Amino acid sequence: MTRPSGYFITGTDTGVGKTVVTLGLMQYLQAQGKTVVAMKPVASGCERTAAGLRNADALQLQQQASVPLDYALVNPYAFEPAIAPHIAAAQAGVTIASDNILSAYHELARQADYVLVEGVGGWQVPLAADETLADLARALGLDVILVVALRLGCLNHALLSAESIVAGGSELRGWVANQVPPRLEYARENINTLKSMLSPPLLGVLPARPGISARMVAENLTL
Repeated sequence: MTRPSGYFITGTDTGVGKTVVTLGLMQYLQAQGKTVVAMKPVASGCERTAAGLRNADALQLQQQASVPLDYALVNPYAFEPAIAPHIAAAQAGVTIASDNILSAYHELARQADYVLVEGVGGWQVPLAADETLADLARALGLDVILVVALRLGCLNHALLSAESIVAGGSELRGWVANQVPPRLEYARENINTLKSMLSPPLLGVLPARPGISARMVAENLTL
């Protein structure tokens, strides 16, 4: 069976910049002439619209895609409260089913050279009573890219996340350092520490800049 072309983007925590990295990766691959789409299978913190629940991050992924996409393929599970997805799903009377996500993924894969999948929260976030985000990533069979937010605690979070990714049988393609506000003192020293302790390569360091664009991210990435 041919290995799918794409990446699973996870993070050391929530709010670490997974979406901006995913958009940048899309731009990076599109600049190489590839047809690229992305999905955020599960999203909480969605807004009610005339078209239904919509997530701001998923809408950005939909807009960046190389081809027009139905929102339901980009974000199969959308929940209004900004809480853990398995709790939001329980409140809505919904069960997050990997089979539905895999079906949407394969439909997207038929339309593009690459499919990027953005996770929710961190690597071990529960999706159901017996399933985590890590299980979904393994089912998709994609290499993983880890987004590390440079802030206090990042060394521990990055090392534990990387260890869990590899121990679970997924391939960690590399990691991206994101300089989120407030700016971390000794950011370069923290990056160098992670470079020395993580076998997968550093794929890029994003500048500490508000409103960074997909193009700016792409310019700071190397796959």
